[in-house]
Amino acid sequence: MAHGGQNWQDFTTFESVVLGVGGAKFYNDALVKLDAKALGSDTMKKSLETFRKIKGYTDTASAGRDWNLTTALVMQGKAGFQFMGDWAKGEFLAAGKVPGKDFLCAAAPGTANAYTFNVDSFAMFKLKSADAQKAQGDLAAAIMGTEFQEVFNLNKGSIPVRLNMKMDKFDDCAKTSAKDFVDTAKTGSLLPSIAHGMAVSPAAEGAIKDAVSQFWNNDKISVADAMKTIASAAATK
Repeated sequence: MAHGGQNWQDFTTFESVVLGVGGAKFYNDALVKLDAKALGSDTMKKSLETFRKIKGYTDTASAGRDWNLTTALVMQGKAGFQFMGDWAKGEFLAAGKVPGKDFLCAAAPGTANAYTFNVDSFAMFKLKSADAQKAQGDLAAAIMGTEFQEVFNLNKGSIPVRLNMKMDKFDDCAKTSAKDFVDTAKTGSLLPSIAHGMAVSPAAEGAIKDAVSQFWNNDKISVADAMKTIASAAATK
């Protein structure tokens, strides 16, 4: 497994494992609601055991490695797969790789009926000037416009945030992803990614990421102790 040892990469893998082991409801209880019962459950115990097992499939040089250099290991045939967001596909496309021929996009094991999302977001201050407000509106309209959404997402490897987009120019990876996004929204299994700042407060997110990375990096930390540390981190305000 290609893995870069940074806390957000550790947690990207961890939340994929939690979702695969426990399912959408458990993921929501544990990593969105930060429910103490879920965090201390047998399902969380199994998730951490599985997470630790996965580390055995990674290389020893992963510590601190950037995600794109990690993606390159898959491209070079030095690793079989990587738990990563769709921006990794942009790396494959930039290298001239063809989806379905040179690489495949697939849901993490056990997560085929769920979807964790990360949305690039823009925030605007409330301004008094009418001209400034118009400029903000123009910027928002441009970003959300079909032309920009197509060009940006085709290059990044992601899917449009708009739901009425024509997907003719997109590859099978994107088409499947867009369909899964809509389908899981209808079933209640479309879930925010804690690894990418979508689920909980920044303070809790940072503390939980650190706890998970400590467990990943230190084999002497027991699963039981990791559960206690994660539960304590989840209470961070």
